Amino acid sequence: MADRKQKSPAASAVPAGQSPAQPASQSASKRKRGAVLRVSYQGEPGANSHLACREVYPDLEPMACATFEDALAAVKGGDSRYAMIPIENSVAGRVADIHHLLPNAGLHIVGEHFLRVRHQLMALPGATLLTVKKALSHTQALGQCRNTLRKLGLQPIPEADTAGSARIVAETNDPTLAAIASSLAAEIYGLKVLMRDIEDEKHNTTRFVILSNEPGVTKPGGGPIVTTFIFRVRNVPAALYKAMGGFATNGVNMTKLESYQLNGKFVATMFFADVEGHPDEPAVARALEELQFFCSEFHLLGAYNASPYRAEANKNGDAA
Repeated sequence: MADRKQKSPAASAVPAGQSPAQPASQSASKRKRGAVLRVSYQGEPGANSHLACREVYPDLEPMACATFEDALAAVKGGDSRYAMIPIENSVAGRVADIHHLLPNAGLHIVGEHFLRVRHQLMALPGATLLTVKKALSHTQALGQCRNTLRKLGLQPIPEADTAGSARIVAETNDPTLAAIASSLAAEIYGLKVLMRDIEDEKHNTTRFVILSNEPGVTKPGGGPIVTTFIFRVRNVPAALYKAMGGFATNGVNMTKLESYQLNGKFVATMFFADVEGHPDEPAVARALEELQFFCSEFHLLGAYNASPYRAEANKNGDAA
């Protein structure tokens, strides 16, 4: 049977620059430990996730973590109030591992944020485009700037992340090395930006989900809402087709449906989905009930206010 324990965890809006109201059940002990003052992220200081934390929660302390697991565990253990986790990019697609980590994290998605990714080419003070020969960065960042790198004749060198690449350049004291990272990384590590916004696609945007120990307070009728869930259909013919039927018949718009494999088995496919609307709205509730009839597993990850970016992107798309 499907897991119905998380029938409808409401989640609060988290527009950029604002913090949601604290859930009533947030324990006093965690407040004393300072969890409400921090937001955890994966990466080194200056990473794009660090930028996202500053945009959404300017009054909270960004907490750098070595891995996504560490960032999520910081929230679960009470060391941070929120985790800022990238889930997909408009150029590179899905962020690896996240779909596997979220179901077992024991956290609620309480918001989303879209960060316009701007890659800067930076080097030591005194270095120039004539002195640099190599560009260090994360593999995805290098791929997103390949045209610029080719024009400049720079050799791409993969590193663990963008901000870490900036730190390496600052520590090596080598004028032939450059890094592709954020403007914040250049500021933190004392590097000079040689070229700004060198990404090949100007729509380069990363979507983050914001996770908390407690669900928020979003309710139906409070504006556009996104509901996120994962599911696995039963191993019967046309199960996915039948499971999707409830969304069509109830007029519920599904904005994301992505499959991924479990445990290296090609017969156990999980699906990650976003729909418009709140689980307590009759149409959405009926669609989810019909979905679960054809599922062997179902987890509701969160229901939260849609970022204003969605409406802006749709408007720009229609205009184009």
